[in-house]
Amino acid sequence: MRSDSQNNPAENSDINEIIDSYTKHWKWFVVSVVIALIFGFIYLRYATPEYLAEAKIQILDENSSGSGLGLFQDLDLLSGGNKEVMDEIEIINSRSNFIEVVKSLGLNTKIMVQGNIKESELYTNPPVKINFIAADSIINKSSFEFYLQLSSSTSFGYTEEEDIPVKVMAFGKNIPTPIGDIVVTPNMENFDRFKDAKIKVVVDPVDMVAQTYKDEIIIESYEKLSNVISISLQDPIKEKAVQILNELIRVYNKNAIEDKRKIADRTSNFIDDRIAEIYTNLSTVDQSAQDFKTGKGVTDIASEAHVNLNVGVANQQELANMRTQLNIAASMKDIVEQQGGFEVLPGNVGLSDPTINSTTSKYNELVLERNRLLKSSNEKNPVIVNLDQQIKGLKRNMQASLNSTVDNLELQVNALSGQQAIFNSKIYSTPKNERALRDITRKQETTEQLYLYLLQKREEAQIAVASTAPRSKVIEFGYNPSPYPISPKKNIVYLAFIILGLIVPFSFIFFKDFLDNKLHNMHSLEKVSKNIPILGELPRLSKKEKSLIVKDDRSVLAESLRIIRTNLDYLIKTKMDEKSKNNVIFVTSSVPGEGKSFLSTNLAMTIASTDKKVLLLGADVRNPKLYSFFTGNEINKMPNKNSKKDVGLTEFLYDSSVGVKDITNSMLVFQNTMDVIYSGRIPPNPAELLMSKRIKELFDEVSELYDYVIVDTAPLMVVTDTLLISEYADHLVYVSRAGLTEKKAVQFPIKLQQDGKIKGLCFVVNDVKVANLGYGGKYGYGYGKNNKKWWKF
Repeated sequence: MRSDSQNNPAENSDINEIIDSYTKHWKWFVVSVVIALIFGFIYLRYATPEYLAEAKIQILDENSSGSGLGLFQDLDLLSGGNKEVMDEIEIINSRSNFIEVVKSLGLNTKIMVQGNIKESELYTNPPVKINFIAADSIINKSSFEFYLQLSSSTSFGYTEEEDIPVKVMAFGKNIPTPIGDIVVTPNMENFDRFKDAKIKVVVDPVDMVAQTYKDEIIIESYEKLSNVISISLQDPIKEKAVQILNELIRVYNKNAIEDKRKIADRTSNFIDDRIAEIYTNLSTVDQSAQDFKTGKGVTDIASEAHVNLNVGVANQQELANMRTQLNIAASMKDIVEQQGGFEVLPGNVGLSDPTINSTTSKYNELVLERNRLLKSSNEKNPVIVNLDQQIKGLKRNMQASLNSTVDNLELQVNALSGQQAIFNSKIYSTPKNERALRDITRKQETTEQLYLYLLQKREEAQIAVASTAPRSKVIEFGYNPSPYPISPKKNIVYLAFIILGLIVPFSFIFFKDFLDNKLHNMHSLEKVSKNIPILGELPRLSKKEKSLIVKDDRSVLAESLRIIRTNLDYLIKTKMDEKSKNNVIFVTSSVPGEGKSFLSTNLAMTIASTDKKVLLLGADVRNPKLYSFFTGNEINKMPNKNSKKDVGLTEFLYDSSVGVKDITNSMLVFQNTMDVIYSGRIPPNPAELLMSKRIKELFDEVSELYDYVIVDTAPLMVVTDTLLISEYADHLVYVSRAGLTEKKAVQFPIKLQQDGKIKGLCFVVNDVKVANLGYGGKYGYGYGKNNKKWWKF
């Protein structure tokens, strides 16, 4: 069983031809790759390398981020539990954090040294220090650049444009600029290294620089359920990238701690205010008890109604709790109503209503978010306006809830007071002193209990504030994982330029072949001509080569003509019969300039070199070319007594007295003898002249006299002359020129033969490049081979 490649030789041939069309231009590929590598080297030479810096942090749970935070659980000051890692990533990547980083490190001011081609930033140890006299609010929003020429340790050149003369300035003196006065001082530690260098100082707005680094820094989580976050940055300066990452982590943790401390401080202040108020009440109650016992002399009173008193005690305790709730709710209500701005409120300090607790927590979160956004924006920002609306809505809800709670508590207090009056009425027989003392004692215990509770919570709050820990734990501070730049990578750059170097000639050849609709050699003609025979192809001649062959010529042209002669003889013998010698051969083409006269002349000489009797007839009466081939010193006109001077085919057709011998010229060309009939003078009516009856007489006579009659005719697609006499042709050799004749032009003579207007059609390809001779240039001629220049296709 044969393989597909064996079953499809034509397909393999096409693939090989496509491959050969590229491999034969291998020098172009080599030159292109070499040039591309040179460009790659230049790119690497002047490209700015970038280094990678990385850092790792772990987001801590709220309960584990500080031992003191767990103490706030009873007060519900922290709600919502642990935040999602993705939320923390967004917080780290917030614009306000980057603005703070830029301000802290002074990243909006760059000092760069200018080179011949590129400029490099001096970050760690610049030769000068720039101090701005103007306010930071102006500098942070300004965009400005200027140039310094470091001439000596006491003075320097200053200019605000690159290509203008500099002004000599002294170090330490104020320099007026559009953004305010600046002071330039030398850094003597690194000044001598950059002496006589040109320094460029660029000041950019802080917001723009912050946004740039916000876009460049990559913050991502290692895994979906992991609390570890990776932060990375690429920058031309290794130390700068590391410092930016470390500063970003520091700013993030600092802001998180500040947020927690604000809530804790607000809560501690609220507790202090309540303690002061309750302490006053406690002192009053203690003084009342002391005055009562002193005045009444009471030390111990027996209980006469133990059961009623116990019940009254329970009711009194509940009443006291309700009053405590009422006092706290009323205080909270007063704070909310008196607060005019957007400030955080104290967390739940003991109210049993969960709605008020959750509303207070949500209110504090929105106020903190609003304060954070105001650092990098203003109150007209749509986000802040939206937050204001949410905060006001929560405040209204909180006021409504507190009003409702106060009303409910008042009702409960009134109800409990009524019940207490009933219990009191049941113990009316109890001595008045005992009742009064009991009232004082209960109030004293209740106030003392609340006082001790608040003292405990204040201590816990102070401990929590002192022990507030960062929101994250630093696993790895900023570092450079590799001392080598990660961009550009030499291997990838060279590979890319090599691929580019291969693509350029490949694309050129591909599109050149794709858009090419011309014939180039015998093989490309075979694809179009199909079953029409092709006699051969003629090579392209240089200007130094002769256009006529000589005897015993071994050049490429001579060998190709011998092939054409052999193939033509084969066609003549296969169609020869007893009635006709089948020896009249018309040579034509599509348009002028394709080489029909060249082929006619040389083919006639090639056949004549075999001692055959050959006649070359010029039938192109509109544009005769045969004269130009027989004007050299090597051509001798042999004497012919019957021939008349300057007569040819035209005179023969006009004048019936002129015979064939009269217009025949015998030639000795490079020792090859042949007869030539020129076309004669150009007639005014060529088409009508060729329709003369004498044309048939001419072909009948010369076909009998000569072994071969080669007729140089007019182009077939330009004029109708050749079609008028085509019936006398036994064979029609159609000449196409490589690189000139279009493939669709070949269809014209084929269609004529299919219509029966011509017969014996065969093709010859002229002016073929030596590299393309034969099939794809593989089987070209070896004699007289020309060496093609390396830059030519």
